[in-house]
Amino acid sequence: MSFNKSVYIPIADGIARQFGENCEVVLYDLTCKDIEKSMVYVVNGHVTHRQAGDSPSHVVLEASRRKPSGAKDHLGYLTRTPDGRILKSSTIYLRDDSGQPQGILAINYDITGLSMANAALNSLLKSDNAHEPEAIPQNVNELLDDLIARSVKLVGKPVALMNKEDKVKALRFLNESGAFLITRSGDKISRYFGISKYTLYSYIDISK
Repeated sequence: MSFNKSVYIPIADGIARQFGENCEVVLYDLTCKDIEKSMVYVVNGHVTHRQAGDSPSHVVLEASRRKPSGAKDHLGYLTRTPDGRILKSSTIYLRDDSGQPQGILAINYDITGLSMANAALNSLLKSDNAHEPEAIPQNVNELLDDLIARSVKLVGKPVALMNKEDKVKALRFLNESGAFLITRSGDKISRYFGISKYTLYSYIDISK
């Protein structure tokens, strides 16, 4: 049974149209007697500088030497063109009613520009601060809430499980962060940690 490329051409055209000029779509005929002419249809061939009738890729050679049962789709892998551009590629086998591979639909999307943009963005997003991004509070109440949350995270356990040493550690962070410069912060912090204000200031003295 011969490969009917006309059935798949609209699919190839649709994929290329959907993803634009950086997306090459190729149809291979695995039933072709002359393997060197197995590339029967190409859309956006400028991506790899190929056209119908050109030499087959390693994918076709591999498919030709394998048993039909061993032919498996290969999706989302990276390839490289001779001029150094990076492609994200997928190879999909087109089978007849009995499951025998008759052709291949290959998709090659040039992600070189995206990779460069990603590298530039990663460079911009790098920070000397290895911690999570700091919250930007809208008012002093939110600022205090954030500092308290960070003190708890620093200790690594909820207040209900904290012992004296844990609370001293949390209060040391709050003191060094300037939390007690906020008006009436002592009341809120003592309530949060379940201690009296006397104990609060005692723990602060210990933490110094």
